[in-house]
Amino acid sequence: MNDSIKTYSLFAAVLFLIVITGIIQSWNSALFILNMGLISAVMALGVNLQWGIAGLLNVGIMGFVGLGGLAAVLVGMQPVPEAWDAGGLRILLGLLFGVLTIVLSILIYKKIKNSRLRFISISIFLICGFFVYKKILTPGVIAVEAVNPAATGYLGGLGFPILLAWPVGGLLAAGAAWIIGKTALGLRSDYLAIATLGISEIIIAILKNEDWMTRGVKNVAGIPRPVPYEIDLQASESFVTRAESFGLDPTTASTLFVKIAYAGLFGLVLFLLVWLSQRALNSPWGRMMRAIRDNETAAQAMGKNIKARHLQIFILGSAVCGIAGAMMTTLDAQLTPGAYQPLRFTFLIWVMVIVGGSGSNLGSILGGFLVWFLWVQVEPIGYWLVDLITRPLDPENALRLHLLDSVSQMRLLTMGFFLLLMLRFYPRGMIPEK
Repeated sequence: MNDSIKTYSLFAAVLFLIVITGIIQSWNSALFILNMGLISAVMALGVNLQWGIAGLLNVGIMGFVGLGGLAAVLVGMQPVPEAWDAGGLRILLGLLFGVLTIVLSILIYKKIKNSRLRFISISIFLICGFFVYKKILTPGVIAVEAVNPAATGYLGGLGFPILLAWPVGGLLAAGAAWIIGKTALGLRSDYLAIATLGISEIIIAILKNEDWMTRGVKNVAGIPRPVPYEIDLQASESFVTRAESFGLDPTTASTLFVKIAYAGLFGLVLFLLVWLSQRALNSPWGRMMRAIRDNETAAQAMGKNIKARHLQIFILGSAVCGIAGAMMTTLDAQLTPGAYQPLRFTFLIWVMVIVGGSGSNLGSILGGFLVWFLWVQVEPIGYWLVDLITRPLDPENALRLHLLDSVSQMRLLTMGFFLLLMLRFYPRGMIPEK
């Protein structure tokens, strides 16, 4: 089969699955799968840039997605004046002092040549700087978190349009990737994986515990949306009239309209990122990155700066994951740091890239849609299948009840089995790299 026909057929098959979901279950469910599939495809595209094109093993995806979610809060939420009056400036001074301490430590490291003296000087300076930093910051944090903790208890954001949070999420993730890359990209692939995983856990721990910034596990709800609210649509006479002309009640029509609007925005972002990625992949820069991936020694012999190029693509891939994180938080309209689990934001994204085809942008997008569809639909399909098989048994039969209660575990079983099948029959993915 021609490669183009195969690609179109695979995407058509995934679209068919989503349409069937709308017909059999509901169009709300189908549009939910579509929207999360678009976001998952963006995440998979970012990981494919790092692993598929450059061979960098990053398992810290969760941290970069979390930074994207933080951007939605910092940009879109309104500031809390009472919190700023209570301790906002003190927190800013503490953070500024912390950054200054780190910068001065780097300067000391560069100035002092004697290794023993350098170690002692930096250690003393950092310990003293840490205590001063905590002395400045802690009273401000306590004062801010005491301001109506049930509803706010944090500084809030800047109150800018929420769409600005998407590129800002990419910038935050890119900044974190630059810091991580400067320290970790010299490591071998397995050590790099350990380092990125550990650093992502640190980022998530900060999001969970720094209430003054993210409200921690109390979550930030009511994040503004770039699309209309359902209640506003239902109050519009023109919208209600048009919905009724299609035979829909206003409530259902407003929900569908909002999800379609989100799909349009997410689709536009995905299209732009794919277009840029394809141009980069087919450019001399893309060929150079693949050459470095395939044989670092030969590329270095040709005068290529391996570490600098790795840092470059590590930042780009992380920025894409940060954009996806901001998009997902905007869709949810809330930041829930407790929901950032490695299973969902690391393992699942890697499965998408592997199933779709490592090194193939279109393959990563296909994998994002297909794997997310399976992740959502395996449980209801499994419940239906178990119920059908055990229907001859008594409704109170212990085996039947046990199997029905275990249906929720079929997600993990099915994803593992699906991944094994793909690795056995399509080791290079469904749309492999050319």
